[in-house]
Amino acid sequence: MSLDALRDVRTADHDTPENPPTDRPRAGAWAALRPLLLRLHFYAGLLMAPLLFLAAATGLLYAGSWQAERILYSDQLTVARVGERPLPLGTQVEAARAAAPAGEVVSVAPAPEPEATTRVVMESPGLAEGETLTVFVDPYTAGVRGQLATSGDALPLRAWLSGLHSDLRLGEFGRIYSELAASWLWVVALGGLALWIGRRRARRALLLVPDRKASGRRRTLSWHGAVGLWAAAGLVALSATGLTWSTYAGEHIGQLQDRLGGATPSVSAALGGGAAGSDEHAGHVMTDGMEMPPPAPTADIGIDRAVAAARAAGVTEDLQVTLPARGKGYVVKEKDKQVPVHLDSVAVDPADGRIMDELRFADYPLLARLTRFGIDLHMGLTFGPANQLALAALALALMSLIVWGYRMWWLRRPTKGRGLSAGRAVPRGAWRRLPVAVVLALAAATALVGWFVPLLGISLLAFLAVDVLLGLAAGRRARGAAPVT
Repeated sequence: MSLDALRDVRTADHDTPENPPTDRPRAGAWAALRPLLLRLHFYAGLLMAPLLFLAAATGLLYAGSWQAERILYSDQLTVARVGERPLPLGTQVEAARAAAPAGEVVSVAPAPEPEATTRVVMESPGLAEGETLTVFVDPYTAGVRGQLATSGDALPLRAWLSGLHSDLRLGEFGRIYSELAASWLWVVALGGLALWIGRRRARRALLLVPDRKASGRRRTLSWHGAVGLWAAAGLVALSATGLTWSTYAGEHIGQLQDRLGGATPSVSAALGGGAAGSDEHAGHVMTDGMEMPPPAPTADIGIDRAVAAARAAGVTEDLQVTLPARGKGYVVKEKDKQVPVHLDSVAVDPADGRIMDELRFADYPLLARLTRFGIDLHMGLTFGPANQLALAALALALMSLIVWGYRMWWLRRPTKGRGLSAGRAVPRGAWRRLPVAVVLALAAATALVGWFVPLLGISLLAFLAVDVLLGLAAGRRARGAAPVT
């Protein structure tokens, strides 16, 4: 929907063979509001569509990375032959240590399936910031199947594509691109949806399906509108969940979530007790009067007994085991994010295997659960391959909408024989026909959204400034061209 108005220069008062009288907007408030939406759609499509296209294209690549890494890294991810019984985790960890003696084991992910390998995650010198070394161990033979530098649970291909999608591999500067795209995607989608629904049409079915009898620009517009209608909800969801990762809007979203009591809780692994749901990063900063944390425990029941204790407490699906650090016990978490999700976690005392704390996903605040579901949907996890196919379809839909929008501009540009032009937006002044209460409400809502989503607000102000300057220039030209009486 990003370019529905990219060259909608003529209003409904100018009927053409491709713009028959049935497309005239209804009288009333909508007649004044529609040109405002068209004008916003025009500028957003002209200036933000390239960023949206980049986000869609890189998102399409990321959606396919889940299956691609299964093929590319099949030797590391799977065993040569499924054995009768896995060896103890402790034996597998020792094999990984022997293969990478410079690394320090921080966590272990036991093989979730009979044909899968165990992942032993290490901090190792020489890796980039945010990367860890993952050693893949055959759980039946303790043979090392390979080593890869990973980011979280992402293997190199998916980690690289994730960075391409989030910042074009340009670091913090590149994150501005993705935040701008996420900031404008919902505005463009909802604005285009309103414009498409608000059009008059000969048959109601043409709201939902393209007009096969149309030709030229009108046929392109019918595809643009119908596909945009079906994709709008998904695009808005991608925009909202994408903003949770952003630098500026993401900070506001996190603060609002915390104030509403929806912060994501975590299990407390602190030796000596701790409240369930406390911040797992708490206690890392020392202040005057605080005692030093207890030293790393000398007694350790071992990873196998810790996992057995967690399983007895009901934490059983697709585990991630964090080894004890200074003043901490074992943390055993479920990480199965497919519906039905399994995200319970417990902390285990390394001295005796006692469950020190437990946290059930069902006990998460509602906002924390919705955030978790939203992020996992955005990443293609919640419904597995079906989720990834849906993301790919949305990416292709958005790319097609942008191409159709540019084609509509090309077909109706006013300078077909005189080179390229950005075209004129819908004429100014429509807002003067709106009731004062509506104008004030729109201004207040725009200011609030602009503050909450800063890059949207800043870019919108830039649009307005450019629009005012263009209006002043046009006015001067008009006055200069006026005949002298």
